[in-house]
Amino acid sequence: MLKVEEVTKKFDETEVVSKVSFSVNRGDILGFLGPNGAGKSTTLKIITTYIPPTSGNVYVNGVSILENPQEVREMIGYLPEQVPLYSYLKTREQLEFVAGLRGLTGVKKKLAVEEVIEGCGLSEVLNKQCGVLSKGFKQRVALAQALLGSPQLLILDEPTSGLDPLQIIQIRELIKKLSKEKAVVLSTHILQEVSAVCTHVVIINRGKIVFDSPLGMITGSLEQIFVQRVIENGKVG
Repeated sequence: MLKVEEVTKKFDETEVVSKVSFSVNRGDILGFLGPNGAGKSTTLKIITTYIPPTSGNVYVNGVSILENPQEVREMIGYLPEQVPLYSYLKTREQLEFVAGLRGLTGVKKKLAVEEVIEGCGLSEVLNKQCGVLSKGFKQRVALAQALLGSPQLLILDEPTSGLDPLQIIQIRELIKKLSKEKAVVLSTHILQEVSAVCTHVVIINRGKIVFDSPLGMITGSLEQIFVQRVIENGKVG
């Protein structure tokens, strides 16, 4: 589904991502870990075609981000860390607006909106403005709009940031449910999050992959592995 091949990114002469490679299959949830400044956000921006790589390539379902970026965008649902909602729009209006941006019209648009409303449990807040929603419901709305158009790949950046324990459990369960039909990349600082929902772990530090393993093959504490691999690769960040 997702294949990142030898991706490097330079800003001027500074190399912030260096020959990064990993893959994610349909049905898998990849936990993408790293300290601040490790290159996580830059890698995600390349995958989602916000910025091009200096070298290397990314394929989503076999389609290259360099050759067919628009086709790749249509296959990706992206939830950035800063929730992208218009505070003055009601929940249904927000979803209908984004559905339109995704190119959905008529019956397809209506059905798509209803599907994500049900899947993300938004029925009770459809007529509330996004600006007055709780943090948990804002995350749900943002996730719902990322699902519009039935993307095959979900990119989730800190999806449970700032949520209370019950909201975290609800979002985690929703992510696991969604992963049955999609490939998911979950970028987070919370190691417990990875242990709770992920099937695979990739750790990046100083722009390089320093650990890549299925979660089920890890022996010992993920926290210990994280600290060890970051220290082995040099100072944090």
